[in-house]
Amino acid sequence: MTPGQTLRLIAAAALLAAAALPARAQVNYNQRDDKYRVLGLKRAKEAYETARRDYDRQAELFAKGLIAQADLDHFHNAMADAEVNYQQSLLAVLFEQQFVSVAHAVKYQAPNGAKHVRLTVANTSGESEEFQKLLNIDDKLFRSLQPDIVNNVYVSVTNADGAIISQPYEAKIAQLRYGEPVMIDFALLQDLDAVTVNMIYGSGSSRSMKIFLQKDASVNRVDVQSEQFSQEIELGASATFDLTLELFSGVSNTFRLEVLNLPPQIDRYFKDPTGQARLSQFKFTETTTSRKAGLEVSLPDRPTENVPMDRPIQFYVVVLPHDGPALPPGSDARAWTLKEVQALNAGYVKLEIVPRGEGKLLVRAPQLFYSIRPEGTVAISVDVVNEGTRRLDNIEVKPDPPLNWTKDVEPALVPSLGIGEERRITLTFAPPRDVPVGRYEIRLRSSALTDTRPVNAEDKTATVEITAGTNVLVTAILVLLIVGVIGGIVMFGVKLTRR
Repeated sequence: MTPGQTLRLIAAAALLAAAALPARAQVNYNQRDDKYRVLGLKRAKEAYETARRDYDRQAELFAKGLIAQADLDHFHNAMADAEVNYQQSLLAVLFEQQFVSVAHAVKYQAPNGAKHVRLTVANTSGESEEFQKLLNIDDKLFRSLQPDIVNNVYVSVTNADGAIISQPYEAKIAQLRYGEPVMIDFALLQDLDAVTVNMIYGSGSSRSMKIFLQKDASVNRVDVQSEQFSQEIELGASATFDLTLELFSGVSNTFRLEVLNLPPQIDRYFKDPTGQARLSQFKFTETTTSRKAGLEVSLPDRPTENVPMDRPIQFYVVVLPHDGPALPPGSDARAWTLKEVQALNAGYVKLEIVPRGEGKLLVRAPQLFYSIRPEGTVAISVDVVNEGTRRLDNIEVKPDPPLNWTKDVEPALVPSLGIGEERRITLTFAPPRDVPVGRYEIRLRSSALTDTRPVNAEDKTATVEITAGTNVLVTAILVLLIVGVIGGIVMFGVKLTRR
């Protein structure tokens, strides 16, 4: 070996020893790097750059034949380890700095009446100062990881019990860029004013936020709903429709209630369900955007042309701004179409009532006590009256006389009785020939049908007294004796006065 070659080998060994020191130093672990990830990233980046420079120098020496392949592989492995450490630190910082927020959550009502919520989800990762510094890193690996994008964002809406109440149940955002929020529309399966928004994104980061939903104030209206939108009501009775009022307005907060298409024969008024006070207008406050109300309707005692029996009557409850235009004159007397109601640009709900009637059978008996001789008969007259609101059919009065008594009912069956009509029925009874003297009771039971349902009246009880027969001859002798005694007394008195 020449002296020149020896000098070159010594120089290469010295360079190898000097380069090995930072390469070995970069793998030294600092436990605080897990807590201060940005500083750990800085340490890993510097170690990687140093290892890369060392490898580049050794590659030049290898190309000149000054070092062996094994020595070059050693530097390459050191650079690879430093690069992996740098990539791991970079990924840890990126995933730690990722942050997804809900910018807006607006509740609104769709044209079909369904409730929806518009969620605006934003990537707020780039808002921190540290992240802005990371964005200035001029590194191909860093740029390839797209630090300003959050991938695979999964969003769902749940209630207080943790049940998903949205349709779709879960929405996915493939990429959420910084500065480009994404709006997701959910249909609410449960009508709530406060929901929990759950988000999973990135490498498994998650957030759950309970949010009070904003109301869509652009429509300037009040949504009206009623669970009992259709009710059957007896004539002469009343019923209440429970109303839920929800404000979607940023302009007006005072509204009035109106009823359209309800016949004037039907009384109606709105009331507060808590205090039962009547109300015609109401006001929302800043903290109260939902409230309850009730509409009470009362039907007439008898059906009319506008209130027919068993036919549905459809009408509308409309909520109008207090300072808005009034309804045109004669609105109560005209029939509003759905298109005309929608043209009011106000909240409304369509309701329905079905007038029903029920026949009520009343039996009137002018006299319920009779006295007859054993050979006599008794005739009992009763009046059957329909005091209900529906026709009665097949009216019968069924007597229950004592044993061996004969009976006759005329008429035996009354085919029908209209509302308020009455009919007289005569019942004739005759006791048997050997009936003992005394009092006997006859029970009268009455029944009818109303709309195929049985109706019974209160039972009546008639009392029949059987009296003993009188001897005419004995009665005549007693009368003659009494007359003779009275005549003798009179004559004796006359004689006394003459003396």
